[in-house]
Amino acid sequence: MLETIKKGLVTSCQALPDEPLHSPFIMAKMALAAKQGGACGIRANSKEDIIAIKQEIDLPVIGIVKQDYPNSDVFITATKRESDLLIESKCEMIALDATLRVRPNGETLEELVSYIKEKAPNVQLMADISTVKEAINAETIGFDCISTTLFGYTNDTKGSKLFDNEFYFLKKVLQSVSIPVIAEGNVITPEMAKQVLDLGAHSVVVGGAISRPQQITARFVEKIQKG
Repeated sequence: MLETIKKGLVTSCQALPDEPLHSPFIMAKMALAAKQGGACGIRANSKEDIIAIKQEIDLPVIGIVKQDYPNSDVFITATKRESDLLIESKCEMIALDATLRVRPNGETLEELVSYIKEKAPNVQLMADISTVKEAINAETIGFDCISTTLFGYTNDTKGSKLFDNEFYFLKKVLQSVSIPVIAEGNVITPEMAKQVLDLGAHSVVVGGAISRPQQITARFVEKIQKG
């Protein structure tokens, strides 16, 4: 999959249960629209959505399962249970929270990586990270690529944006690892997508700015109200 998405746009098509577009059928049509627009890959949440998307289009899919657990902030493909669902979905790549936070059920990130590699050796692994230290650790334990997905979304990085200081964080990650780095998280304009690729990102994932109408509408309303 990494070769297919090289220097291209991956569209994240996700709608959680409390969102208006939550539906495998709608996500499949959203993915079709993304393909027609030129996307070279899809990132999707849940086994059901991924299966529906793969029945609609032939683009490779980065799969995740978001699940909250007590006593842990890790919720993106947190345990073996979510990993099994993604393997069953036949997605080409599995993305996991690769932060150094405590995971549910006493499982460790290293154990989870080994588990998936043994059960699905042809599925590539993406590390969703929030710090440079996590990126280096992810490369060490065998991930195929890094994604900046969680920068700004952990307690330690809350309030930060990937585009801050001319994408300073992305540049630091690119300097620190040798495996492909995918830019993801708050890439909200075509100009930003072009910029991160020019900086050396292997690919760029754009979600809410394309596939979440409520977020797009809110940006318009905010701008109008601020004058």
